[in-house]
Amino acid sequence: MLDLPLFLDELVPLPENSVGLAVLGCPIKHSISPQLHQSALSDMAETDAKFSNWRYDKIEVPIARLQSALVSLAELGYRGLNLTIPHKVEVLPMIEQIDEGAALIGAVNTLNWENECWKGYNTDGVGLERAVKKAFSVDLSECEVLVLGAGGASRAAIVQALSMGSSKVGLMNRSVERAEELVNILKDKGFSQLPEIITEEQVDAFFDSSQKLLVVNATSLGLSPADPAPLSLPKNRKNIFVYDMIYNPPQTPLLEEANSLGLPHVNGLGMLVGQAAKSLEIWSVTNVPISSMEEAAMKLFPASIL
Repeated sequence: MLDLPLFLDELVPLPENSVGLAVLGCPIKHSISPQLHQSALSDMAETDAKFSNWRYDKIEVPIARLQSALVSLAELGYRGLNLTIPHKVEVLPMIEQIDEGAALIGAVNTLNWENECWKGYNTDGVGLERAVKKAFSVDLSECEVLVLGAGGASRAAIVQALSMGSSKVGLMNRSVERAEELVNILKDKGFSQLPEIITEEQVDAFFDSSQKLLVVNATSLGLSPADPAPLSLPKNRKNIFVYDMIYNPPQTPLLEEANSLGLPHVNGLGMLVGQAAKSLEIWSVTNVPISSMEEAAMKLFPASIL
């Protein structure tokens, strides 16, 4: 059940005493979120039997069916949802409540059924902060940050970096117009420090710094083996840390390039674990055994680093 995605048309109402959780996306086959959550729920059930009736699925939901899916899933007994590509921004007009932090980010990756409606949260920023600290032993506040992409995950990364006090944040996206839209959104939300839009022609100048630099890939480039790297890393600079939010496959073209240049690098498995633990904490209102999620993640990707 955990390895194969479910589809909306094959879902049935959950038993009355069950609580349904799920991750929604398109595509969703690659997701390992069910294994992480079920591992934690199994441990939680040892001290509180109610969690033995909680389940976590992955459900394929095209963007055109997202709004109807939210209605249907609530009726079927689902009470917590994670959202991945392409739903994190598109869901905003479909929900009635949004957490203050998620509102600042302008993207939602977690929905909780509260007061008979879905409330949106964002746990990506917390997951990234934790993963970077654990992998590289640096805080976002110590680094200049270059974020690749302008979608929901990149918004979370940028807001987290700005909130943590990164001295300089760059935003690089294939569509400059979409990057400009994101900067304007952040400006409207009251951010005094805004990310600097970096074009391909300007990226070399951005790299020309003696400060610690964290490069974060928040694009989908790397999900397919045929994908190119989202940018070329500088060959003569060593004070760079490379974080790719993609975790499956565990080695992307960007990470392969970082490895060839001897740069510290890690995939998105640690971020996935961190945001998953925070999501389950929101749904369960209890402490979550993050070590259980880490163990499950490492069983699936033993070559990764958390």
